[in-house]
Amino acid sequence: MRCEVVAIGTELLLGQIVDTNSSWIGEQLALAGIDSHFQTKVGDNFERMKSSIQQGLDRSEAVICCGGLGPTQDDITRDVIANIMGVDLIRDEAIVEKIRHMFESRGRIMTDNNRRQADIPAGASPIPKMPGTAPGLYCPIDNKVIYAVPGVPYEMREMMEHFILSDLQKRSGQRAVIRSRVLRTWGNSESGLAETLGDRIQQLDKTGNPTLAFLASGIEGIKVRITAKAEDEAAAVQILGDEEAVLRQLLGDIVFGVDDETIETVVLNSLRKKDMTVAVAETLTGGVMSSRLTSSDPEMTSFKGAIVFKGIENGVTGTDRALLAAKKAKETYNADVSVAAVEPCTSEGKPRGTVYLGVMIGDTSFVEEVGLPGDRNRLRNYAVISLMNYCRKLMS
Repeated sequence: MRCEVVAIGTELLLGQIVDTNSSWIGEQLALAGIDSHFQTKVGDNFERMKSSIQQGLDRSEAVICCGGLGPTQDDITRDVIANIMGVDLIRDEAIVEKIRHMFESRGRIMTDNNRRQADIPAGASPIPKMPGTAPGLYCPIDNKVIYAVPGVPYEMREMMEHFILSDLQKRSGQRAVIRSRVLRTWGNSESGLAETLGDRIQQLDKTGNPTLAFLASGIEGIKVRITAKAEDEAAAVQILGDEEAVLRQLLGDIVFGVDDETIETVVLNSLRKKDMTVAVAETLTGGVMSSRLTSSDPEMTSFKGAIVFKGIENGVTGTDRALLAAKKAKETYNADVSVAAVEPCTSEGKPRGTVYLGVMIGDTSFVEEVGLPGDRNRLRNYAVISLMNYCRKLMS
């Protein structure tokens, strides 16, 4: 079963909007076991849209069109699909009323142009899930199908997850369950991970199940995705769990989380389990550390607060300043744990990117010197995750 993606909108070609929808859809198709060999971007032009969608149908059994279902004059995806199907558009009054109700529930009046969103090609049907004012379209053409979804990411994802993916699997005759799990790592490069896991990847290549993939994620580290295929959910979960155990044994403590866990949520969860609190001294980190911790702990049950530490004195080493900053934060908030990341003084002659990570746990002090890449903003963000990862390892 092959499925192509056609992303529609002149704004995508002009670079005014980044097309994250196609990448997300491609990932979901892969996880569902659906082959996707082509992705196309096309502007709001009838003939070019028709050509792109028709080309997709010629090459594949299914095409997902993303965008162009709004109420304005340049939203013509419905019209193009109707033309390809050789049918007229028929207005669905039930959808009109649903759109009207959405507007009224928000205290607004539906304008006439919103009625266009209820136009459905004859022989097609609306996708059952409709989180916004734009219904998705299910358009069978002989033994092939076109799906049309809104360009709004949330609405598109709802339709993909609640209808399209399962329909594609049903069409393909697929009975297997495909699930994935992501191990999040910090402290090694993508090439380093590939070398560490080289023998394991070769072993898995012989069996084909599960599979591994590396996803470089910038300041969030490197992700290792495990994908398993099985007859049912329980069997897939078992395969994922077994492989995770093998990878953790090989990778050691550079694995800090799973799936959507971030380094700050892992640290905060560790603190909660130990009934401990943390305070921060913001220097190099410029408020980023506090922002990330507050986002994960909005009620500040474990994160006590932050100070701005300016204690840059000639003759005081970066190591000493990191510990002084952490100690000051600890004393200010009477926290169990405190952290700080500072740069060396110019008199120390350290290379650019040198950062000292200071951590206090109880009355015990720890400090680590690291070299981090990037401009000022990237250095600040790398310092934050490096510091939290250092704290995580010390607390484990």
